[in-house]
Amino acid sequence: MTTTAPPGPPALQPLTGPVPGYAQTLPLCPSSVAVARMSVRTTLACWDLEGMTDDVVLVVSELVTNAVQHARPAGAPPEEPGWCRLTLEHPEPGTVWVSVADLSRRRVIHRDPADDAESGRGLAVVDGLATRWLAQPSRTGKTVWAELRADT
Repeated sequence: MTTTAPPGPPALQPLTGPVPGYAQTLPLCPSSVAVARMSVRTTLACWDLEGMTDDVVLVVSELVTNAVQHARPAGAPPEEPGWCRLTLEHPEPGTVWVSVADLSRRRVIHRDPADDAESGRGLAVVDGLATRWLAQPSRTGKTVWAELRADT
């Protein structure tokens, strides 16, 4: 009998467009948030942008967590959780674009949670850290995009 190792995290793939970047397809499961954080750290180190790591990691964590919590197809079995696509781009010195695309058409809702609420603050965190952000519907779902800039 032959056994195989369980698959590792999906690899970061370089983008081929005019802006340097990487993309990664992640399953809509909680462990993908940790994989996304690791991918951000690795990518920012390659771009010599370690000073932005904490903020970019936090924004990506919030966006991937939202996708995991809200974009999973209704009634999907555990072995088919759906997916999201994380993209990291470096369009100019000191600037990082992050986006998370998923197949859900559910609108992104910016909440104003009660002081004692345990959730609902993710987009407020994104709003506070990003220079700008938006949620863009598409034919197949949506993409939430944020721009972060290094402190000057």
